[in-house]
Amino acid sequence: MRVVYRGLAVIGLVAAAAATLVVVLPSGPDEVAAGPVTAPPAAPSSSGPAPSTAPSTGAPPSASPLPTAEATPSPGPSLAPGYTAMEALYADPRVPKLTGRIKRMSLASPSRKVVKDRRSGLAVPDLPKPWKSYGAAPFTTKQVLPKTRAGVRGIFVTCPLPIMRQKSPRNTALLAARWTLNHHPKGSRITWLASQPVKHGWMLVYRVKYGKHQSQAAVVVMDGGMSKPGLAFVTVPDSQRKQWRDISRVVAGVRVLG
Repeated sequence: MRVVYRGLAVIGLVAAAAATLVVVLPSGPDEVAAGPVTAPPAAPSSSGPAPSTAPSTGAPPSASPLPTAEATPSPGPSLAPGYTAMEALYADPRVPKLTGRIKRMSLASPSRKVVKDRRSGLAVPDLPKPWKSYGAAPFTTKQVLPKTRAGVRGIFVTCPLPIMRQKSPRNTALLAARWTLNHHPKGSRITWLASQPVKHGWMLVYRVKYGKHQSQAAVVVMDGGMSKPGLAFVTVPDSQRKQWRDISRVVAGVRVLG
C-alpha cells in the first residue's frame, strides 16, 4: 500500500510541473508584447531618405530591406520631398555651376533718373527710349521694349524676391536666375557672363540660349530693408541686341531706396 501512495505522489508532482510549464511558456514563437510606435519625422533633414520607424516584421536581423527609388530634384519650380532649394539647383542641367573663373564686369555710373519700387525697397534706372513703362502686374514695376515680329521683346522688372532667401546673397541670386527661366522659352539654358557682390546684395549677368536664339539677362538681389529682399531682372532677346548695352545700366543702377 505504501508503494501505491508513493506512486500516486510522484504522478501528482509530475502533473503539477507540467501545468507550471504550460503557464510560463508562450503559446507561439512569434507573439511579442506590443510597444509604442514612434511617428516618423515630417521630412528628412538632408537629401537622404528618412530612417524607418515601422514595427518589426519578424524577419531575421541579417535580412536587408529592398532598395527603394529615391525622388530626385525637379528642374521645375517645385522641389522633390527632402531636397533643399540649393540641391535642386545643383541638379538642374539648365544651370551650370558658378565657378571662380566667372569674371567681374566694370559698372558704369548709376543713372540719376530712377523708378521707385516701394514694395521691394529698391530704386532702379528709368531706361531711355525705346524703353517705356508698362502695366507692372504681376511685378511691381515694369519697363519694356517694343514688340518684335517674333512677338518677343526685352523686359525689365522689379518685385519682392519670389523665391526662398538663402544664407548668402550669392546663392539667393543663383536661385533667382534659375527662377527667371520661367520667363524664357522652353528649353532655355544659362551661360554665366559675370558674377560679383554689390552693396546690400549680389548681381549675375548671363546668356540664355534657346534653339538658334539667345537673350542676355541679369538679376540683382538686394536687401532694401523690407520683409523680403528686392529683385531686379532684365532680359533682352537677340532680335533687340542693340539694347544689350542697357543691361550694364541696370546692374550698375540698382540701389536701396532711401
